Amino acid sequence: MMDQFGHGATIPCGHGVENSSVPCLIERFQELGSPDSLADESNTDGERTPLKICSVKAGGMTSLAIDSLGALWMWGNCPQPTDEGVFCLVSSSVPLPVWDFHGHTVVKVACGNEHVVAAVSAGETYTGGDLICYAWGNNSHGQLGLGDKDNRARPEVIPTFNQETSWAVYEIACGAFHTAVLTHKKSYDQELESKCWTFGLGENGQLGHGTTNSASLPEPVDGLPQDAFLISLDCGLFHTSVVSSAGDVWSWGMEKGLGLCPDASFTGRDAGDALSPIRIPAPETNGFRFTDAVQVACGAAHTVLVAGNGYKLWAWGRGRSGVLGRGQTADSFVPCLVMWPPLDEDFKKVRGERNSNRDARGEVGQTLEMDQTLSTAMEEIQNLQMKLTIMERYATVLHISIFRKPLDERNLPQSLQDSGVFDIRRELENMMEAADTDELARMEMFYRSMLSSVKDKLTKRKVQEMVKECLRSLSTGRRTY
Repeated sequence: MMDQFGHGATIPCGHGVENSSVPCLIERFQELGSPDSLADESNTDGERTPLKICSVKAGGMTSLAIDSLGALWMWGNCPQPTDEGVFCLVSSSVPLPVWDFHGHTVVKVACGNEHVVAAVSAGETYTGGDLICYAWGNNSHGQLGLGDKDNRARPEVIPTFNQETSWAVYEIACGAFHTAVLTHKKSYDQELESKCWTFGLGENGQLGHGTTNSASLPEPVDGLPQDAFLISLDCGLFHTSVVSSAGDVWSWGMEKGLGLCPDASFTGRDAGDALSPIRIPAPETNGFRFTDAVQVACGAAHTVLVAGNGYKLWAWGRGRSGVLGRGQTADSFVPCLVMWPPLDEDFKKVRGERNSNRDARGEVGQTLEMDQTLSTAMEEIQNLQMKLTIMERYATVLHISIFRKPLDERNLPQSLQDSGVFDIRRELENMMEAADTDELARMEMFYRSMLSSVKDKLTKRKVQEMVKECLRSLSTGRRTY
């Protein structure tokens, strides 16, 4: 069964036209059967088996769901043809079946602002490796991948990913006006190879093709290593991220692939949008490979990574409303650990309830072990938070002493952003190069004063050493000239 809540201005909630700030049951799914009314499943008692939802997706003002029979349902803003066959968006406050896939199994679905992409079985059932990619909706930037910019009211096969192609689709994602697809070679007599394809709006580099050009046909992202097998993919409004089985993460698009929205901008020598994939640094290894990365997910202007086989969460990008989950609302240009598991009272209450249920089932030993594990994790997180606070203060003091201004994540040293290593000589040279005459004069006075203080301190120490040496000589009865 499905619960949903959110802004219902154009009815994506599926339960009426009113907005809802709390979960509301989508009641129509209780009474719905299969789109094929002649093939309703029944149990051994002859009773009708209710539909079960296997997957849900939402984007723009549209919601979608795939049921246990492989049928696709849609509500909110739905692409529909008019009586004249012209494309339009029709608002529906209840889930409607997408009849075009009758007789096939919908396996994956994704949607952008006004377009939908679905991976559907070639036959009646999904047997693996036989998915065909369909797209429909608004195509103003070529985001349907059909080679033109004409809107489609009904699903149409993307030629690059039809049944005859040598590439098998296994992941799809949509940004606001672009689409990304992961494929692997259908032939298993060769080395397993994966490829990321993108199409649609490219003005912020979200296609990763090295330009800001849009594309109406799928094109591979050549900036990714050929030997990397990609396991997860997602799109923000104007950025794209992928993860490899080895734990490498790449992002590209708006604001260096961070996906920060247009009103956020870099200053100085920063390059702005990433037109090709940028490898995201992994703080836990001081390199570029996250341990046991599992999945990546993109919000409008931030990215979240599941790593550690599900035991760790990393987040980066815009931090407004606390979406990065690290206890503050500041933006982060590098991955930061999400505070997981949470330490609040609600989590402790839920854990206590689960523990009591397990005790009732005779799982006392497992409960105690889990309780100890969680307690240890909480202590470790609290310790890390304390260390992080100290390090932030220390970094701020150092930054002020070098650059004469407080540390701000928006203007981290360029050398640190590029390679993860802070090159003090390079940063001072860049600072002097960008400074005007007055700033250089102030810098000269600052460093002259600092040099004078150092010389005074050295002179005092030399005098002290000379005095000590004289006293030692007098105490031993010797004179020094």
